Amino acid sequence: MPRRRVVVVGAGIGGLTAAVALHRRGWHVTVCESAPEPPVTGAGIGLAPNALRALRAIDVDVTRATGGAVPAVMGVRRSDGRWLTRTRTADMAARYGMPPIAVPRPALTAALAAALPARTLRHATAVTAVDDAAGRPVVRTEAGPDLPADVVVAADGIHSPLRRAYFPGHPGPRYIGETAWRALVDAPDLGIEAMSETWGRGERFGVTPLCDGRFYLYATAVVPAGVRSADARGELRRRFGSWHDPIPALLDRVDRLAPEDVLRHDLHELATPLPRLHHGRIAWLGDAAHAMAPNLGQGGCQAIEDAVILAHLLPAGDGGDGGDGPDGVPAALAAYTAARRDRADAVRVRARRVGRLGALRHPLAVAARDLAVRAAPDRLALRGLDDLFDGFRLPDRPVG
Repeated sequence: MPRRRVVVVGAGIGGLTAAVALHRRGWHVTVCESAPEPPVTGAGIGLAPNALRALRAIDVDVTRATGGAVPAVMGVRRSDGRWLTRTRTADMAARYGMPPIAVPRPALTAALAAALPARTLRHATAVTAVDDAAGRPVVRTEAGPDLPADVVVAADGIHSPLRRAYFPGHPGPRYIGETAWRALVDAPDLGIEAMSETWGRGERFGVTPLCDGRFYLYATAVVPAGVRSADARGELRRRFGSWHDPIPALLDRVDRLAPEDVLRHDLHELATPLPRLHHGRIAWLGDAAHAMAPNLGQGGCQAIEDAVILAHLLPAGDGGDGGDGPDGVPAALAAYTAARRDRADAVRVRARRVGRLGALRHPLAVAARDLAVRAAPDRLALRGLDDLFDGFRLPDRPVG
């Protein structure tokens, strides 16, 4: 019997995870990516236990490609260096079966792409439209030819053209009031063993050791949308250069980077949930479906959950004739919406609330926040992660 065909639009982490998962379910997979080549620079990504468990469900061991080193502790600090909350990663591993890890995004996407057959991933292939009117989608691309499919996975990002086309009444992304800087630096001599986020007044600075020995740095500040500095490195120095060690030393390493290696983006979310995560035979995942603020480090993790659960619910790729009769796909996509929409939106709401705490600027509000966070026992803070880190479950497949 002919294998079912899926076209994945977008070769980010969610799209590539879906491609790997569906390939292992027997589907014929094509991934269309508009970028001319894979990313070689960029940022890091934290993989929490829920995402690592989802990847293991499709037999992807990230540590084989990226390494498995983890920091000794992780927590939140004040700008003077005082810890507000701190948790040993050994305690997290004991509670959740594994600790969180952080990896360079290019390494993760390369590892996922390497798990696909040759010529599955097509760079420089922009999708212009998906025609789903006849019950079997046809993907139109600038390069051609058209690609018929049994299912289309829309992993085309926060500004998803496919979401705009099929949910024209949706308001789309909303600016959350903060901009972010991101960079990767080498600093093996600094002896940093902690993954930390430091909170100031409307500003934050994160330090994340990566599995390859580098450090992923990120910073946020409350600024109007679209405001830009001609010198991103200088602006980081001005905002955070007086904060606690090792931030000034890390900023010295940022100064050595090329200007294009310091990424800056305004932060957006889909504050209004989609009415459903599918339309006909198109399924949305990741930022295209439920973009969220990065405050919990769950944006990529939720995209991975989406991808693995979508592939799990869809019928096996070699189980149908590709004709017009019932084949289980519509029921599977409805089950995907039911399994993912509310969980992902709950994580989005929680990330937004945490972000509001970090973005406080009034001195009295900041002092009250810091006192409340510091007063909470670390064990309670760890327990509060249970619904995130233990939240991944493979749902039952639809019957019939």
